[in-house]
Amino acid sequence: MFTLSEVASLNEIQPTYRILKPWWDVFMDYLAVVMLMVAIFAGTMQITKDQVVCLPVLESAVNSRTAQLLSSENSLPVSSKYEETATEAKEKWQMTGPLGATESSETSPTKPTFSPTNTGKSSGQQLNKEEQDPRGRKTNLDYQQYIFINQMCYHVALPWYSKYFPYLALIHTIILMVSSNFWFKYPKTCSKIEHFVSILGKCFESPWTTKALSETACEDSEENKQRITVAHSFRKHLSNSSEEGSPSPSTPMISKSGLKFSADKPVLEVPGMTILDKKDGEQAKALFEKVRKFRTHVEDSDLIYKLYAVQTVIKTAKFIFILCYTLTFVTAISFKHVCSPNVEHLTGYMKFECTNNMAFMLKKLLVSYIALICVYGLVCFYTLFWLFRRPLKEYSFEKVREESSFSDIPDVKNDFAFLLHMVDQYDQLYSKRFGVFLSEVSENKLRAISLNHEWTFEKLRQHISRNAQDKQELHLFMLSGVPDAVFELTDLEVLRLELIPEAKIPAKISQMTALQELHLYHCPAKVEQTAFSFLRDNLKCLHVKFTDVAEIPAWVYLLKNLCELYLMGNLNSENNKMIGLESLRELRHLKILYVKSNLTKIPSNITDVAPHLTKLIIHNDGTKLLVLNSLKKMMNVAELELHNCELERIPHAIFSLTNLQELDLKSNSIRTIEEVISFQHLKRLTCLKLWHNKIVNIPQSISQVKNLESIYLSNNKLESLPASLFLLQKLRFLDISYNCISMIPLEIGLLQNLQHFYVTGNKVDVLPKTLFKCLKLRTLCLGQNCITSVPEKIGHLLQLTHLELKGNCLDRLPLQVSLCRLLNKSGLVVEDHLFDSLPSEVKEALNQDSNIPFANGI
Repeated sequence: MFTLSEVASLNEIQPTYRILKPWWDVFMDYLAVVMLMVAIFAGTMQITKDQVVCLPVLESAVNSRTAQLLSSENSLPVSSKYEETATEAKEKWQMTGPLGATESSETSPTKPTFSPTNTGKSSGQQLNKEEQDPRGRKTNLDYQQYIFINQMCYHVALPWYSKYFPYLALIHTIILMVSSNFWFKYPKTCSKIEHFVSILGKCFESPWTTKALSETACEDSEENKQRITVAHSFRKHLSNSSEEGSPSPSTPMISKSGLKFSADKPVLEVPGMTILDKKDGEQAKALFEKVRKFRTHVEDSDLIYKLYAVQTVIKTAKFIFILCYTLTFVTAISFKHVCSPNVEHLTGYMKFECTNNMAFMLKKLLVSYIALICVYGLVCFYTLFWLFRRPLKEYSFEKVREESSFSDIPDVKNDFAFLLHMVDQYDQLYSKRFGVFLSEVSENKLRAISLNHEWTFEKLRQHISRNAQDKQELHLFMLSGVPDAVFELTDLEVLRLELIPEAKIPAKISQMTALQELHLYHCPAKVEQTAFSFLRDNLKCLHVKFTDVAEIPAWVYLLKNLCELYLMGNLNSENNKMIGLESLRELRHLKILYVKSNLTKIPSNITDVAPHLTKLIIHNDGTKLLVLNSLKKMMNVAELELHNCELERIPHAIFSLTNLQELDLKSNSIRTIEEVISFQHLKRLTCLKLWHNKIVNIPQSISQVKNLESIYLSNNKLESLPASLFLLQKLRFLDISYNCISMIPLEIGLLQNLQHFYVTGNKVDVLPKTLFKCLKLRTLCLGQNCITSVPEKIGHLLQLTHLELKGNCLDRLPLQVSLCRLLNKSGLVVEDHLFDSLPSEVKEALNQDSNIPFANGI
């Protein structure tokens, strides 16, 4: 037999699950408990008191047999009759039937009969008393026979339902209890339910929920401030009329948002507007992430809904089954039963009449049980009606969106929707507060509050640095937004925002009067109208780095005063259709356009801004640039950079750029530069950068480009230098480092204006003396060669500030190095042992900022 505690444990549910128990489930649980108590009570009484009491039915045959037995007794001697003890007489009289019939007339009137009360009386007196007060008929059954008949008739005559009703009721009740709570225990649903209940409780108790709803109420109150004032005046002046007592339509919002009025002017006081501490803010952020992941996990199936519907159907079918067979057997429980146990050879009787002493109580308990089952069944039918009368696989937050400012709360479906419907049966406030954590607007507000709390004005000041252009720069990386304190840095010149997907630029940016340069790296910033007006009139330089062209903010193409635009991202896509560079037409003041992408041709749209472009930079990341004809239209371009475009020759379109001053073809695949003679038509070309290519030789025609002042030929495959290269009298910068050059031509001395000469990383072993006729040399890099000695004429280079000799085969340095007045130790790059081998006077002279020779005639 189950104990009460063991049975009650089957219905144990964690208190947190009560939130998912609608009123009908709770009511059915209570009904199940009552039914369980009825079953236990009936079972307990049946164990302790259930039994039947039977008496034989006296028929005519039985009576005649009894008369014969009595006649034989009368023929016995009187002395033998009186040998019965008083105890035996007492037992016989106790076996006499209780029917009240008179004793058989065949019994001798003179027969002495003993009873427990006939002590000290004459037999005659006793017989007279018996004739006046008959005691009924004797059944000739002893006590043990009655016990035997009672036990046998309990199993033969008593209906099975009378015996097993309490146990059946107990089993049915346990099945109903299990069916009610199975969806909480099923392995594939309990984890989702536990997770949901946990998140729901945290969302309900989160301080951010209260703050968000309070802010919503505040916003609604601000929007209706005028209406509230009118309503306040209306209540104040019409307080005696019948309509005055009813609240205005705005009254509920007033009470919810905590608005308090004075007699003259309404004052807004919103509770919960304090800034969240760091711990609460981090917990709220974690809740947003948990809700997002839980929604993704739960919305893909409807297992919980199906399981709940199935268990409800099972309970309904169970109710119908119990009701049908119980109503059939309820009449079988009665007080009287006729028993024919077929034991006449043992008792002498064929039929017995029995009574069940528990029949009355069992019938009352059974009727009570049927009544409870009927109520339980009605609740089951109501549950089925609720399950199927409306689409529970969809849940709309329409009311929440109407009542709050979070209009972006999405509708949910499947198991997520069903769980929220169940929660609504408990308290709709839970769903309303839970919806706060489904809103991106709410999440952005939380991020903004936490961000502003963490990034104060003082902290931002500490992160300001000076960049290469000596401008004040602030770099913000991977934040949830742009802190409000940023826009209080009025002297900031460069603002760099990187990986801030929710960046918003408010009107407060108009305070940053010194701001001229903005970097947006993977940061599709949204700009308010007032902020855009400020950027349009003041911003000069904009850097935009993106993955897809859609990330470029549309307002970028409307910055009419923008001078420099740097675009870095994927532009060569069929869907992109070359970015919307047609929008660049509005950038009338654009001078510098930098494009780092994977173009196959220079877009014709760029020619729309060509008339005012002075510098075009294209870094192509290894994609071959095939079509360059549109370059011919860029007549005002002064600087052109085509990096990493897989060019094999110098594009002919370049020779049409008559205003070109600097050409940079770095990191291509150029092998020959025979077309360089065409550069003689570019009268303004002063800088030619052909570094990091595969050039093998320099044509003699290089001398025709007489205006060249700088030539970059490093990182190529040059083995020699033509003499015509040194006929460029205006050449001031020559870089031939990291080639295969073994000799510097003697004609190097013709370059009287040469100031910077780089020969690092070649195979030069001898320095020509004519090199030291270039008296204007300031930088001379000869490192990583095979030079064995440095001529003493090094002292003629009085303007030399940087001398690199490291990585050669030198065993000493010339003492004349001290004659280079502007050369000091920091500008002399040699091995330590070579420097240490110099006399102390020379080393002291090189350690001075201004180098003065320590002796004349060296």
